[in-house]
Amino acid sequence: MLPDPNQDALFPKLSDAYLQQLADQGREVDFKDEEILFSQGDLTYPFYIVLAGEVRITQRVGNEEQLLTIHKAGEFTGDIGMVAGTPASVTARAVGPCKVMELSPGTFRQVISECSRSAAVIRTAMAGRSQEVGEQLQQQEKLAALGKLSAGLAHELNNPAAAGLRAAKQLRETIQGLELQTLGLCEDSLPEAQRQVLKELQEFAMSCRMGLSPLDPLEQSDREDALADWLADNNIPDGWKLAPNLVSVRIDEDYLNTLSRKLDPDSLSSVLSWMENNLAVASLVHEVEQSVARIADLVKALKSYAYMDQAPLQELDLHQGLEDTLTILHHKLKHGVAVKRNYDQNLPRICAYGSELNQVWTNLIDNAIDAMNCQGELTIRTSRQGDRVWVEIIDNGPGIPEAVQSRIFEPFFTTKGVGAGTGLGLDIARRIVVKRHQGVIRVNSKPGETCFQICLPFKPPKRGE
Repeated sequence: MLPDPNQDALFPKLSDAYLQQLADQGREVDFKDEEILFSQGDLTYPFYIVLAGEVRITQRVGNEEQLLTIHKAGEFTGDIGMVAGTPASVTARAVGPCKVMELSPGTFRQVISECSRSAAVIRTAMAGRSQEVGEQLQQQEKLAALGKLSAGLAHELNNPAAAGLRAAKQLRETIQGLELQTLGLCEDSLPEAQRQVLKELQEFAMSCRMGLSPLDPLEQSDREDALADWLADNNIPDGWKLAPNLVSVRIDEDYLNTLSRKLDPDSLSSVLSWMENNLAVASLVHEVEQSVARIADLVKALKSYAYMDQAPLQELDLHQGLEDTLTILHHKLKHGVAVKRNYDQNLPRICAYGSELNQVWTNLIDNAIDAMNCQGELTIRTSRQGDRVWVEIIDNGPGIPEAVQSRIFEPFFTTKGVGAGTGLGLDIARRIVVKRHQGVIRVNSKPGETCFQICLPFKPPKRGE
């Protein structure tokens, strides 16, 4: 009797009759609880049919062991790679005491070469499992990438949000103090000429920061010291507190000398304190604006990066996708990576799966940053050749050893340390470029320069091509 057609095609149970046919070609083996039948990475390994008990199938992703399935009596475990002679992609381990029928690799290849319907079931199930595992791992890699992006984005959002909150609190306190000072100055009944001076100072305070770039830290410190000395010499209390904001708008001793001639000595101290608070208000308002703008930019970039509320396949601007990715990865770039853009500004839009291409850019740029240890130069170049577009991502890191360059697109192969990489990023990038978009991805690497080249058609092939 053949397997029930209503069973799961990936995990069919072999009939007793077929197991009896295989009995003469294999041997029965007993395994203890947690004993390993074969391990991920083994170059040679048998094919097993579970006779009693259970066998757990797992796969190592990074430093974690992912459970894929558990085989029960009548089911079989092995890897389609046995036919091609590639290493095992999973680990099989006994769950409690179990009994299996073991077939050597040579015997297994002979069995599946038969034209029997049962052999066809085994071939179909194993091929399906290989595809299923690949899709699961691709999804896991997407989730892992999303987790990394989320952590980085949370960090990036936290900084401007915290700055905006801090500025808002300070702004409230400063405005309250400013109101009290304004009342005090009004009560002093300043002469008309001096009130005109106050009006001019207020206008100056609210507009002077526009277009001014920050001073060099050393120059800022020197100017603050000189201004603090002037304030102390003129009996202005807490001059060291007033100096930083006054210097930030380029107020110097000459300006204060001119101001002191327009005001009587009793009013000068109050006016300078009032002016400093006006400058603080302007500064805090600017900080709130910058923080909120940064949050808005990040949210906009994230929405564009994920192609939210948009069709999967659409015409898109490659440069926008690259820029969105750079924005999302800003938390890693800002520590010392200089980005050099060499874009072909005449590049037309291409028809592609935007969110998937962004995953490619993320994997490649993230790898480049890690390779440079967050210190170096990242170059992104785009160009057009005929009906195809080329994207090159280049870093000036140490390079990929020549001995392993031919393996970097293999699943689970990584040059990173244990737990630092899953070995799936480049494999998934290859799948997206080659299988999803019928493009090309390749690498050229030497010490001091690693270049990943991605070639994409402007339009994907029609169905059936």
